[in-house]
Amino acid sequence: MIRDFSNVAANERTFLAWVRTGVAVIALGFVIERFNLFLLSIAGALAENADRLRIHRFDTPAGRYGGTALVAAGVTLIVISTVRFIHTARLLSRDEPYTAHATSVSLYVLAVLLLGVAGFSAYLAMT
Repeated sequence: MIRDFSNVAANERTFLAWVRTGVAVIALGFVIERFNLFLLSIAGALAENADRLRIHRFDTPAGRYGGTALVAAGVTLIVISTVRFIHTARLLSRDEPYTAHATSVSLYVLAVLLLGVAGFSAYLAMT
């Protein structure tokens, strides 16, 4: 029998939810990257009509690097969630109480990642 199984299972469910979110962010990054390549290939094939169709305006830094940034954010999210899962599993296996200051570093990293994604989203909305 696993001691305090409900907390261990909750830790695993939380970890799997973060991994699922990270994989979804990575998949969105791939979709953005492939769609940008699709638009660029259409613009190249219809070069004489590109001015009329305004397809060439999608070739922006957001289109070029947006997918890569989302893939990197998804990988970072998975790495951070793995570290948090291992840290929480170790804390659950100990008998002595612990304070929350040990988890503040990962929360700061997640806050910076969230602000970066929000800033990038605002940039995309403005272009």
